[in-house]
Amino acid sequence: MRVLVVGSGGREHALAWRLASSPTLTELHAAPGNPGIAMLATCHPVAAEDGDGLRELARSLAADLVVVGPEAPLVAGVADTLRHAGIPVFGPSASAARIEGSKRFAKEVMAAAGVPTARLLDEPRAPCVLKADGLAAGKGVVVCRTDAELEDALGEAGGHDRTMLVEELLDGPELSLLALCDGREAISLAPARDYKRAHDGDEGPNTGGMGSFAPVAFDGDEADLVETCIRPVLAELADRGTPFVGTLFAGLMLAAAGPRVLEYNCRFGDPETQSVLPLVEGDLLEALAAAATGSLAGTSLDRRDGAAVTVVLAAGSYPAAGNRGTPIEGIEQAEASGALVFHAGTALRDGQLVTNGGRLLGVTATGATLAAARERAYAASDLIRIDGCRRRGDIALEAET
Repeated sequence: MRVLVVGSGGREHALAWRLASSPTLTELHAAPGNPGIAMLATCHPVAAEDGDGLRELARSLAADLVVVGPEAPLVAGVADTLRHAGIPVFGPSASAARIEGSKRFAKEVMAAAGVPTARLLDEPRAPCVLKADGLAAGKGVVVCRTDAELEDALGEAGGHDRTMLVEELLDGPELSLLALCDGREAISLAPARDYKRAHDGDEGPNTGGMGSFAPVAFDGDEADLVETCIRPVLAELADRGTPFVGTLFAGLMLAAAGPRVLEYNCRFGDPETQSVLPLVEGDLLEALAAAATGSLAGTSLDRRDGAAVTVVLAAGSYPAAGNRGTPIEGIEQAEASGALVFHAGTALRDGQLVTNGGRLLGVTATGATLAAARERAYAASDLIRIDGCRRRGDIALEAET
């Protein structure tokens, strides 16, 4: 099977890494890819948002499947452009991707489907949560516990041309549930947890994600979460004539009153994918192709024992600014220790690997226990040298106690 992966981040590197092990894979391509992906696949200089360019590339490659990684191309309709050309795609249509592209639309779908979620408030009042209605690269949520925080957030929001939603503030541990969907049926992957805040102790601004781990142990049943939070949305979208084919990602709060959906994403999570895919047992490509062609019936994916932890190495000023052109050293040593190093913001300059973004690398390690995986991930990240980069030091720490 000839496969084209669309995207250039750590999530897409993890997907390429996992798909490369499939016994049914014959050729692996990426657009545009990154230096890490280029070690696994043939990369092509076509932007992820260029639907026409991707269509022509997929045709020239005689691609049997296109896997679209990022949310922005999906919301913009790249999957539609490919499907209309008769090319199988793992990724939702623009209509179905609105589940992430508009939080207000997601609220409407949840209400119609009977999915438990945070209440919308008529006006901002602390404590509350402000959410940007459109895409914000994981940074469009502000938690306001005090009037001062609310005032600051409203002032910041006033400088952006986007609609804001106001929700009640819920407390409890969060959980990311990713499910492969064919429009009606779903296969859930290992539940994960990511760390959105920039600094230790969940301090600082929201980011695209500073690390993650899987699986997450919680009081409850994963199958119940799928029945409560995934299948009703699939049914509602299908009934609207916009079946969801791709990864439906439910961001959940495990509140005292029960699980509540905070948001839906229309794609694999980042960095959750880097922690979840090393735990997949089975042929991921077979599952993605089955979903893309309309039926997951008879398809299953098992899970490996143990746990995985991902530590993100980021630019020192991230999320305010990125880092470009700084040499990166030590990846070979980190990989020799047994870790996986997924490229997120890197580039090659005159043969030298250099920084090229905000989140630079995701260092993932597995272990028989979460503590073992965490120790290995941090030990491996210690071997990588990037001037001015930083990381959180508490990824998966609270899960050990």
